Amino acid sequence: MAQALPYKRILVKISGEGLMGPSEYGLHGETVLKLARDIKSVVASGREVCLVIGGGNIFRGVSAGAKGMDRTTADYMGMLATIINALAVQNALEAVGVPTRVQSAIAMAQVCEPYIRRRAVRHMEKNRVVIFAAGTGNPFFTTDTAAALRAVEMNCDALLKATQVDGVYDADPKKNSAAKRYDRLTFDKVIADDLKVMDTAAIALARENKLPIVVFNMHEDNAVARVLEGKGLFTVIAEALT
Repeated sequence: MAQALPYKRILVKISGEGLMGPSEYGLHGETVLKLARDIKSVVASGREVCLVIGGGNIFRGVSAGAKGMDRTTADYMGMLATIINALAVQNALEAVGVPTRVQSAIAMAQVCEPYIRRRAVRHMEKNRVVIFAAGTGNPFFTTDTAAALRAVEMNCDALLKATQVDGVYDADPKKNSAAKRYDRLTFDKVIADDLKVMDTAAIALARENKLPIVVFNMHEDNAVARVLEGKGLFTVIAEALT
């Protein structure tokens, strides 16, 4: 019998590409709604949930024009893309009856709240989902690093990293059929073997704060809820292999 993961407060990191569905870029409505229903079931189970969403699905559509652009400017464009995604997911969550707040690391008072840690914690205590947008608010930092940072700031029990595959492999399983999947990993092995789970800054921040990372396939039905129930395939990255 599958054993549920003992996490009460979680942060779920969703890539922008994960919201594209079958599209080449942009948002796929049914994929966004599927995510919203999944998160609704997690909240209904009594857990407190916050999200960080990337912006690759939108920025991919303008990336050709960004070639040769100043890195700082391009990164700010990417942050704005995450705000678009956050508002779309907020709309989907509220359409299925889940109170949601978007907090942005870049001031944008007309469309969302500024990021205020204590306010975000209070929202989650009231069973609202909080979506953190605009990364860390600084260029040169990925949304993976933002996810680790916000998870630590929110005192989350775990960071759930939604990907296109069902865990962490020692090689790209889409290119190498012999790639080995790990059930459990240590932070040190992820860094030493350069396993490309998240960027090194995010892994180091999680390791320093003893924050477990759970890597899973977001395209499964009820993916987040299933992982928290201990069902299906996923990889847990933690301080020690216990």
